[in-house]
Amino acid sequence: MTGSLNYYKVKMPLVDPFTTSFGTETEKEAYIFELKKDGISAFSESVTSIGPFYSYEDNTTAFHIIKSYLAELVLDAPQPAEFIARSSKVKGHNMAKAALEMLLWDYHSRKSGKPLHEYIGKSKGYADVGISLGIDRKEATLKKIQAALDRGYKRIKVKISKGKEMDILTPIREVYPDIALSVDANTDYRLRDLEILKKLDRFNLVYIEQPLEHDDILDHARLRKEISTPICLDESITSAERAEQALEVEACEVINIKPGRVGGFTESLKIAELARERKAHVWVGGMLETGIGRSYNVALASLEAVDYPGDTSPNDKYFERDLVRNPFSMENGTIRPNSGTGIGVDIDFEMINKVKIEAGTF
Repeated sequence: MTGSLNYYKVKMPLVDPFTTSFGTETEKEAYIFELKKDGISAFSESVTSIGPFYSYEDNTTAFHIIKSYLAELVLDAPQPAEFIARSSKVKGHNMAKAALEMLLWDYHSRKSGKPLHEYIGKSKGYADVGISLGIDRKEATLKKIQAALDRGYKRIKVKISKGKEMDILTPIREVYPDIALSVDANTDYRLRDLEILKKLDRFNLVYIEQPLEHDDILDHARLRKEISTPICLDESITSAERAEQALEVEACEVINIKPGRVGGFTESLKIAELARERKAHVWVGGMLETGIGRSYNVALASLEAVDYPGDTSPNDKYFERDLVRNPFSMENGTIRPNSGTGIGVDIDFEMINKVKIEAGTF
């Protein structure tokens, strides 16, 4: 017996504008998916955004790929590995694939009667939490950092862009010389900017995230030999194979795992295990997800192999009211996965109906 796949396109205002080298986001537009089969309802979210700025995928391309090629592959609720095999004929489009692959992880963990973080195994039962701050005025940034420290965040990450890095970092280190601080360049530099990147060594950063091109590995390996700041790769890591290549040529010491970027949980688990074997550091990044997508990040970030604080902030950092009735809260710099079966969140359909701009069934 086949099931049904519903979608809800939602648009929600962010609590604060979020500025990176790509631009400024003031609202979150996302597709939410619901698979119904045999009395079980599973949920997931596409991490794509309104434009192809983080990657070539955006909401329009993801919806097209899912509607035209992928939706029919999940109606019988196959195991995630089977879906990966079926969808391999579609090249690329990891975020579209991840939205449905992760939906199946929720479905099968619900069917097993286990929370997702227990279903995937090797969970420490909590996730260490860091915060990611967009580019802002000096006074606003310092105020946000103090508020984050007061709440117990274990790592502060700030976005930087070429030409503004010193103005951003100098006042932070003057006020907070000893905090765990990292930066995210979002691909804004090139190897020709080596002298600028060398200047960042003075700030004693935990790492600099994706300083060079979005698909580069080799220039990051060259850069790593020239600077003392550890390099974290984000956009360059699109699969476990790419992660292995990056570690093989010593392009990074740290990997940011974003399930959507790598095609889902299956590849994410492979990357976490690979990093553990290679003694590299890993953490789980975020894409301004609603509470539905955030629940997957928290489950993944609770893995024993994930040893750095991630971007899994409590829901209220981004949304005044989320799509779930049991949002995550932080205590002593950690978030615990919900104990319910599957992703463990109670979907707030009243809120979904309030913010949806489109809905349907494939």
